[in-house]
Amino acid sequence: MADLGCIPSKGEMQRTLEARHGKELQARFTDSTVAVCGLGGLGSNIAVSLARAGIGRLILIDFDRVDISNLHRQQYQADQIGCCKTDALQEILQKISPYTDIVTHTVRVTEENLTELLQDADIICEAFDDAEAKAMLVNGVLEKLHTKYLIAASGMAGLGSANSIKTRRVMKRFYLCGDGVSDVADDIGLVAPRVMLCAAHQAQMVLRILSGHDEP
Repeated sequence: MADLGCIPSKGEMQRTLEARHGKELQARFTDSTVAVCGLGGLGSNIAVSLARAGIGRLILIDFDRVDISNLHRQQYQADQIGCCKTDALQEILQKISPYTDIVTHTVRVTEENLTELLQDADIICEAFDDAEAKAMLVNGVLEKLHTKYLIAASGMAGLGSANSIKTRRVMKRFYLCGDGVSDVADDIGLVAPRVMLCAAHQAQMVLRILSGHDEP
């Protein structure tokens, strides 16, 4: 048993992941780069799942700061209110997976900077709240970065059945997770379990792609 409070070495953590996932599969995870665009309820949970799986490099992008209204569904802590989400999430992830390479960009993704921000990613996760931002990212990736995999989300609001959250393949390299119907604008709210379910679908699809399975 490791000493209390002692962080395992990089080799120890890698061997533990290999024991769980297999050496070949873990090598694919470790050698990959995944970008998470938007670090709210979806993005913060996606990033935590991928860090726990041993993804080697995470690119985290968000311009916003942690707010008290985020705490009921996002991974942030009360003492991080007011911090940039990029900094706050990096702090959380380094405690979970201290040897993951984390790159942060505290900026708003635009049509002009999209290529520069995402060109090094193998897989891109769309995790925005705003419908226009979602459409901009999806269209931009499909047009300018068409060799990348893109996993987006639509529909995780309210208290609908967990079983209505699905992953479907829209195009060869484009996947969409969610129920495809519910909208927070309908005043049905966002709750942690349903948002986390959708984020888990996105993270799971990342791991499936990296493992060689391109069907949901």
